[in-house]
Amino acid sequence: MSNSSTAGSASAVAAKEQQEITSDMAVKALIPLLITFILGTLCLQGFNLVFTQIGDAVGAPSQASLITAIPSIVLGIVCFVYGSLGDFVSLKKLVVVGIVLLAIGSIGGFFATFYINPNIWVVIVARAVQTAGEQVAGSVYLVVATKYLKDSLKVIFFGLFTAGYQLSAAIGVFAAGILTSIHWQYLFLIPAITVFFLPMLLKNLPDRTGNGQKVDTVGFVIFGTATAFITLFFSYKAWWMIALSALLFIAFAVYIHKASNPFITPAFFRNKRWLMAISLILILWLPNYSFSPLFSGIATKMFHMTTSQVSMHVVWAFIVGACVGISSGWIVGKIGRKAAIITAASMKIIAFVLAVFCINWGPIALTLAGCLYYGGGGFLYSPLVSTVLDTLPKDESGRGVGMNDLAINVSGSVGIAIIGGLMSSPALSRGSINGTTGFAANYSNLFLLDAAIIFVGLMVYLLFNKTIYSKQQ
Repeated sequence: MSNSSTAGSASAVAAKEQQEITSDMAVKALIPLLITFILGTLCLQGFNLVFTQIGDAVGAPSQASLITAIPSIVLGIVCFVYGSLGDFVSLKKLVVVGIVLLAIGSIGGFFATFYINPNIWVVIVARAVQTAGEQVAGSVYLVVATKYLKDSLKVIFFGLFTAGYQLSAAIGVFAAGILTSIHWQYLFLIPAITVFFLPMLLKNLPDRTGNGQKVDTVGFVIFGTATAFITLFFSYKAWWMIALSALLFIAFAVYIHKASNPFITPAFFRNKRWLMAISLILILWLPNYSFSPLFSGIATKMFHMTTSQVSMHVVWAFIVGACVGISSGWIVGKIGRKAAIITAASMKIIAFVLAVFCINWGPIALTLAGCLYYGGGGFLYSPLVSTVLDTLPKDESGRGVGMNDLAINVSGSVGIAIIGGLMSSPALSRGSINGTTGFAANYSNLFLLDAAIIFVGLMVYLLFNKTIYSKQQ
């Protein structure tokens, strides 16, 4: 079959699929997908908060960190794979697989640890399966929002997505505390309710393969394995892992130049608008995971707060982030994406700088800085992600979602690896602009470093935005 006839067939399939699902049907599918994502993320946040207690309960305290580390690695891999598969396979079938895995991990994990044997590896495996299942909802949500929603609704539902993440983090803090005082095993059951959403999803999701092409299994395996090792590196800091990952990415680059139908072509990476846009995510998400550990370190060591007290302060920042995320789509619709990105980045810069001085003012002041920071994060996601995805044609939007998730996970992991290393280093402890020295100066200067990174990202955006928003490739 000629290339022209293949392209025509793919276009015909895409056109027919577009007719199968309207914007209204997309909204009906997005709501249960969002609830599934929220409950899955809530479960993730809950386990992250109490994994040390679980390790003690099952008699393996030294291995407790694996309860969060291994599911996080799984999450980093499947985020990319699921999003990219959205261009090739039936979203309906993808969701069925995800909810089945979620149910197995949830119900199986609960019964195995509550009634049979509360073994550390049973917990880890159940959490890994559960994580692999719940992320389908997040990836399919973004693919459906990108492919099928009216343009006026896209930023609204992207805003709801980040609001859902912030809300689940806030609820997870409370849920974990309550359920741990009863039986931690009940945490497994939180997302199990999502099986009841399956009939609604089957009714409203498209059934056709994304573009009529065969899935490039070899390409996915090479890229997925490379992603796995780069994710493992940030957990274990083994340099051979980063070296192997680099070799696999080089092998992938050679492969897509030689293969007849790779899932991503070299042309995808020659899209200048996309490269400029994705660079913004790589920069702006670097400090994304650092505010909470810096806050926690200052609160416990300087303000002498307990972990429970710290969580009660941090939860307000998550709530503010959720509220801003819910309204971000409406605000972006009024002021435009450019003004929204500039405002959100400025909020994060101001929050980091304020945090430097809040160290001298007490935990409430630092909490207010955290609210401004997470509010900026809730505001930034919607306009930035829609900006990146708009640089790609709709038939590549699934791969765009996958690449976005990969960039967010890798950038955040790189950032926390750098900041985490500097948190225990005396290199920045000689003095800071707030007049402190030692531990306080070190953390103050790390807040300033985070502010500088966001500032660089903002300057890059101001430099590239005209090209990014142009329709010329």
